[in-house]
Amino acid sequence: MSEPQTVVVTGASAGVGRAVARAFGARGANVALLARGEEGLEGAAKDVEAAGGTPLPIPVDVADASAVDAAAGQVVARFGGLDIWVNNAFSSVLAPFWRIGPEEFKRTTEVTYLGYVYGTRAALDRMLPRDRGAIVQVGSALAYRGIPLQSAYCGAKHAIQGFTESLRCELLHQGTQVRVTMVQLPAVNTPQFGWVRSRLRRRAQPVPPIYQPEVAARAVLYAADHPNRREYWVGGSTAATLVANKVAPGLLDRYLARTGFGSQQRPQRHDPADRGNLFEPVDTPAGADEGAHGDFDDRAHHRSLQLWASQHHGLLAVTAGALATAATAARTLRQR
Repeated sequence: MSEPQTVVVTGASAGVGRAVARAFGARGANVALLARGEEGLEGAAKDVEAAGGTPLPIPVDVADASAVDAAAGQVVARFGGLDIWVNNAFSSVLAPFWRIGPEEFKRTTEVTYLGYVYGTRAALDRMLPRDRGAIVQVGSALAYRGIPLQSAYCGAKHAIQGFTESLRCELLHQGTQVRVTMVQLPAVNTPQFGWVRSRLRRRAQPVPPIYQPEVAARAVLYAADHPNRREYWVGGSTAATLVANKVAPGLLDRYLARTGFGSQQRPQRHDPADRGNLFEPVDTPAGADEGAHGDFDDRAHHRSLQLWASQHHGLLAVTAGALATAATAARTLRQR
């Protein structure tokens, strides 16, 4: 019987990270859970254990490079190795750029971008000597296409994309079996839209269509199993956004200028006194564990055809080739 995988998930206390941790737990993996919120970490640990895995909750701020490295050391000391590292933690501010303070922009960048850099470095320091392992960067359609009200987050996701492409080339040059891949997500139903720091008049929401975090988790697990592919797209909206941005970026600018403000807000008024979780986790000191899901269960999709297509490029290519051959043969017969 093979040894269980050892996996690290950052941002594991809620949302996509929580769903990913639970999914790895269902495989019987050792799952190290990195996040700030202690209540959420405790809940995530219970999820992993209930699913059949072995949890190791570690309170850590991913913007602290030395703390991330120490956490990685703790994982190896406990489980003896490191197979998969999933970078997922993020923070953000929802506001026009001119209403985001320098410290807020810096904090978003440190968590959402540099947190990935620090996590990747900690993982590589343990994986390269063993010449094996996979790093999965949880990305977004916004890694390619910026939208209004999310300049700090979009900038960080763009940075992750460039960083990952550079690193991928370096690993290939090195000839190592360590791999890095990226999963580009659509809007996901997570508690973060109730936690994010916002200066909007109305409550925040992800841009529809919205998908459940379990859809993202399935994509992350597949990517971890097949890290030779450079990236995976989840959701038809992700594919449509990326294609539209390639074909007509200026037109998309104008479309988002008209629709991007309203589509990210709900009818309910936002409490301006709510400071969100940018600098402190929301479950401190009050204590709250909201799990993987946000407030949008009634609107969220449980499947993604685009994810299936992203996982089956070879089959689609063969099918397309067969259809083209059949069409050519049929045309030849008609001509005869």
